[in-house]
Amino acid sequence: MFNRRRFLQMAAAIPASAVIGRYKAMAAPLRKQVKVTDVKCMIVRGLFEWPMVRIETDAGITGIGEAYHGRGIKDLIMGLRSAIVGEDPLDVDRLYTKMITATGGTGATAGVTVSAISGVEIALWDTAGKILEAPVAKLLGGEYRKSVRAYWTRRPRDPMDPASCREFAQMLKEQPYGFTGIKCDYMARTGEPDERFSRHWTSSDLRRNVTAFTNIREAVGDDVDIAFHCHWEFDWIDALTLARAVAPMKPAWLEDPMPPDFNESWVKLTAESPVPILQGENLYTRHGFQPFIVNQGCHIIQIDIPKAGGLLESKKIADLADLYYIPTNAHNVCSPIGTIASAHCAAAIRDFRGHEFNVGYSPGAVTPSSRPATAAARRTPGSSMMGSPEMWEKFAVYDRPFIKDSHIQLSDKPGLGVELNEDFVRAHLAEGETWWG
Repeated sequence: MFNRRRFLQMAAAIPASAVIGRYKAMAAPLRKQVKVTDVKCMIVRGLFEWPMVRIETDAGITGIGEAYHGRGIKDLIMGLRSAIVGEDPLDVDRLYTKMITATGGTGATAGVTVSAISGVEIALWDTAGKILEAPVAKLLGGEYRKSVRAYWTRRPRDPMDPASCREFAQMLKEQPYGFTGIKCDYMARTGEPDERFSRHWTSSDLRRNVTAFTNIREAVGDDVDIAFHCHWEFDWIDALTLARAVAPMKPAWLEDPMPPDFNESWVKLTAESPVPILQGENLYTRHGFQPFIVNQGCHIIQIDIPKAGGLLESKKIADLADLYYIPTNAHNVCSPIGTIASAHCAAAIRDFRGHEFNVGYSPGAVTPSSRPATAAARRTPGSSMMGSPEMWEKFAVYDRPFIKDSHIQLSDKPGLGVELNEDFVRAHLAEGETWWG
């Protein structure tokens, strides 16, 4: 059996230039030496029910990852075990392809299957980084940046109330993370219950949202970037009407204004909108993003990295976008594990704009709750992490602040550089779950 002592002896023999050099040069002396022995998963109650993934090897080296949440995802992750056990964890891209191929009849081009594969892929990268004693960002091509700019998905308790907005602005100034950008949901549409599936703005709805956005902008000032999230609600003419109406407030972008599937309306909207159009959190793999990129169907792409295919697939998506001079953002509702993994990928992307930090709204906040199937309805009821960055931070052990001066800080430790806080996670396991059971 290949043990850790033998691995360290071999690693010490690698020239320093190779350790710092390309991934293949680093991996060559160890190829076929370490094997995956198991894949494990457990569900933890956080903002959502977060699926944690663990790769175990015969060298005693383990890697962790996180998949985007979804019903049935643990069964899907465990179903990938047969594709991974016995394999070399350094063959990440080949194993990703193997997992996609193995699940071809069960939705391997999109949806929760790709999210499950993403979580395993992230755990493989953490394992590879630990084997090669290098941060994951270095293995993805190297770092364009040592930290990644983050924005906070947060808004006033009542955006229609100027006093509430001023209170929010003061909180934003005093928070310890130094955020210089925020993202706010639109105000829920009103109207007849039978019309809740309509994609149309009424004049009253539009006026309410312009008032809310104006209140927030006036409260926080011009130096804070504000994005406006629409949750795929509108048809193209109403999306364009909204873009024109909020343009004076200089939004950083208008997010997901139309349903996520590509058609020519995205091209028309992008061409005519006076504010940047962002799209992507519900897209999967390069194939999902390709039509938006090559047809200029948005100004900015946004990848949910633990959902859309994992770290390397997301890097490939961003590289494709870069050919068309389209920048990349990262959508994120993960625990610190998925957040740090996503940030490693973002650090390796040339034209990266912003990474989401989202722990949910504080209890009592006015949220867009009229949508038929809101994200809020899928969040973990009664979670102690809801709306609390301080509780979110306790989920994991890290050698530095997670966020400082509005930037996610990356560790220079091997792999992702982050581990679970066992006592805290054990106390937040989902019903029926056991520690790596």
